[in-house]
Amino acid sequence: MYWETTKFEGVDYNETFALVARVVIERCILTLAISKGWSLHQMDIHNAFLHGDLHEDIYMKPPLGFSPLAPNLVSKLKNSLYSLRQAPRQWYFKLATVLHDYGFEQSPLDHSLFVYNQGNVFLALLIYVNDSVLTNNSSSHCSSFKTYLNKCFKLKELGPLKYFVGIEFARSLQGHFLCQRKYT
Repeated sequence: MYWETTKFEGVDYNETFALVARVVIERCILTLAISKGWSLHQMDIHNAFLHGDLHEDIYMKPPLGFSPLAPNLVSKLKNSLYSLRQAPRQWYFKLATVLHDYGFEQSPLDHSLFVYNQGNVFLALLIYVNDSVLTNNSSSHCSSFKTYLNKCFKLKELGPLKYFVGIEFARSLQGHFLCQRKYT
């Protein structure tokens, strides 16, 4: 398949996808974490769509500014690029595989929620494309999981949760405060 042709409706156009958390599920996870006194960590995976493995042959013309050795040469892609329609789905498959290998199970109610529940250890990971929120009842398992995830992808830890999917999260001595002023 030639890359430029995938941008037109009717030619490999119907397989678009992006893993997006539902606001209701986000609020449930926040409520669970707050009621249990668990920490909430925010993380970002660098260049997420570039991690997707392609399962079909896709070729592209050389980018502007790059001079191929001979005219009319094309490049065969091994991994997805951001502008490919397949990129979000391939990223999702790669992420889901990595999480399943660690022991996470995907929620049947919201595919953006992955849960690790073994023994007395509980981790919940909520995904919004390449951003994620992690809550847990075991800081040692949380650190272990972050190390694992960082080995699989380049992970940027953003610290305690501040803002996710339109909800601003603040802490004070009086408790926790959720606000959607930026969203509205």
